[in-house]
Amino acid sequence: MHNKKRIRDYGVTIGELATGPRNAITDVEGVTVGQVTLSNGEQQTGVTAILPHQGNTFQEKLIGSSHVLNGFGKTTGTVQLAELGTLETPIVLTNTLSVGVAMDAVISYMLEHNREIGRTTGTVNPVVGECNDMLLNDIRAGFVGKEHVLQALETADSNFDEGAVGAGTGTLCYSLKGGIGSASRKIKLDHGIYTIGVLVQSNFGILRDLTVNGKYVGQELKDYIERDYEEKDKGSIMMVVATDLPVSERQLNRMIKRTANGLARTGSIMTNGSGEIAIGFSTATTIPHANNKDIISTKMIHDDDLDVAFRAVGEATEEAVLNSLVTAHEVVGRDGNKRPAFKDLLKKYQISLV
Repeated sequence: MHNKKRIRDYGVTIGELATGPRNAITDVEGVTVGQVTLSNGEQQTGVTAILPHQGNTFQEKLIGSSHVLNGFGKTTGTVQLAELGTLETPIVLTNTLSVGVAMDAVISYMLEHNREIGRTTGTVNPVVGECNDMLLNDIRAGFVGKEHVLQALETADSNFDEGAVGAGTGTLCYSLKGGIGSASRKIKLDHGIYTIGVLVQSNFGILRDLTVNGKYVGQELKDYIERDYEEKDKGSIMMVVATDLPVSERQLNRMIKRTANGLARTGSIMTNGSGEIAIGFSTATTIPHANNKDIISTKMIHDDDLDVAFRAVGEATEEAVLNSLVTAHEVVGRDGNKRPAFKDLLKKYQISLV
């Protein structure tokens, strides 16, 4: 993942399950991520796009679901996602006030690839998530344009960067610099080996609560750095879960609820002003848009097999949050507001994570 030191490079191993080869959401076959980073002075924002497969997601929909842990957020598309249980567009993440622009861009992208939308069939349900990056980014300036969203969609790849990039360029994590992070887990069942991957856009947390693999690192850090960084939790986190595990929408929804387990283990208390939203999809089954009058067959695991999937989601979410934190660099943005890098503080104050 672009040669940045990740949490495992600090000797921290989260959980007991094995990771995929990249330890990222793109370990799920067909999933790619594209990003555009806008970082220049008061411009500290961007776009992160997740393509769920390499086909036409409108014509070949996936089992999808969303879950709200705390609803202080401005996503689009989650109402229909929850109602129909299918995902029909890429998932785009950006800043709060750029959701409308991102939605327009996703619609344009889907119209370009599906000439029948709005003509011989219905419309399309773009899924867009957000975090508020206004401390470091001049969010009122509207830096994100449709061209940036389209660029992220068109340049998606299996390898991508983490930290202060894309939609995480201006976000915070535990009062330090946060951003984009990812992780994955492999699970072995009697009928096969499957992958669960998570990508987060982290923008939440109070410094003193930060916990790394059970160690209260935030308590150590707050004794060293200025109280300016000890703020109320008014942020958010978007958590995207991908898997190739054959599951129903109901089972997938139960899985993505377990993002809360991983989030809590990093120290989050999910305060009133923070929005924690999970979106998930499974690539195991494609559901055709067109009704060919045949029965649609889908596969699903037995509910007894879900325990290991629940564990995988929690572990991958926890590690993705920590990767978003440890890969981020210091950023100075709007009005000189600054957030230091976690990795720099560890080095400066000689704090061990193990």
